[in-house]
Amino acid sequence: MAQLDVLSAVVLSMLCLFQLASTWVASNFLMTGPKAYLTYARSVQVGTQSGIEECKHQFAWDRWNCPDSATQPKRLRRATRETSFVHAISAAGVMYTLTRNCSLGDLENCGCDVSNNGKIGGRGWLWGGCSDNMDFGERISKQYVDAQETGQDARAAVNLHNNAAGRQAVKVTAKRVCRCHGMSESCSLQTCWTQLSEFREIGDYLKLKYNQAQKLDIDKKRARAGNSAESRGALVDAFGNVAQTELIYLEDSPDYCRRNASLGLHGTEGRECLQHGAGLSQWERRSCRRLCHECGLRVEERRTEVVTSCNCKFHWCCRVNCEDCSQVIVKHVCAKREAGEGYALRRRHRGPK
Repeated sequence: MAQLDVLSAVVLSMLCLFQLASTWVASNFLMTGPKAYLTYARSVQVGTQSGIEECKHQFAWDRWNCPDSATQPKRLRRATRETSFVHAISAAGVMYTLTRNCSLGDLENCGCDVSNNGKIGGRGWLWGGCSDNMDFGERISKQYVDAQETGQDARAAVNLHNNAAGRQAVKVTAKRVCRCHGMSESCSLQTCWTQLSEFREIGDYLKLKYNQAQKLDIDKKRARAGNSAESRGALVDAFGNVAQTELIYLEDSPDYCRRNASLGLHGTEGRECLQHGAGLSQWERRSCRRLCHECGLRVEERRTEVVTSCNCKFHWCCRVNCEDCSQVIVKHVCAKREAGEGYALRRRHRGPK
């Protein structure tokens, strides 16, 4: 028992250092206590941070843009569609990092998954090589991340489901990579192994699941019943037709257009949007309409002159002369409407997009 106390103290000390070194609140997901593995703590912290960074990328041009406050424990108590994504991408990030570090040999007593090596996988190919050890990553990720949910209520059940959906996303997006064998590269036989996809692909997959997320209809009276069997029955009925790969939520999203300090929401006023540019997706091209017009704001063009050193020349010896070059940076931001603007410009939609 004393050894466990020492281990917990060391883990806590490491997490404090991690927090000081990062602007993220990734350590909210780390577990301390008897089940904590000191060896994996760094991978868990890095994986959680990767998940939050991916969240910010996926929602960069949405009204809810995965703010830092979204990962704070008190914000995660709301079981909204957005919270479902935070749980899923964080769990996926932890599993992904643990799996990759395991396969790279960065973790003790862990390596490639060779359990299927030598077995026939299909016509003309065998399992071989170094498959990413997703079973290990899933198991350790579950021990760390799921340990945060100590409740027995519907919210805890939803969070655990979304954690599992995030881990499923890692497995579903994994790829089979093969190498050819045979005379003169005839590829008469292939050796194949399982490899993690890029984490961006996992983020894209989970963003799609976010858009398709299902709101659970739970019998609140049964769920709050003193009889635990009745309460569990209400949850079983609600989860009955939900696939493990799907994201679920309980509460409707708040109005992300408006600032709400109590919920940690900043609103869309002052947010940048995109109007022009090569290679923009349709979603990005519509960001000004979504963030500004549909939130009752106008688009304001702001120009900033930036001066940088340019055309530098080296003179022997030993001097560098540079010119000052100016460039005008144009940004478009959401701003309050001026008095007297017409009805056509008024806010039309309050959805969580």
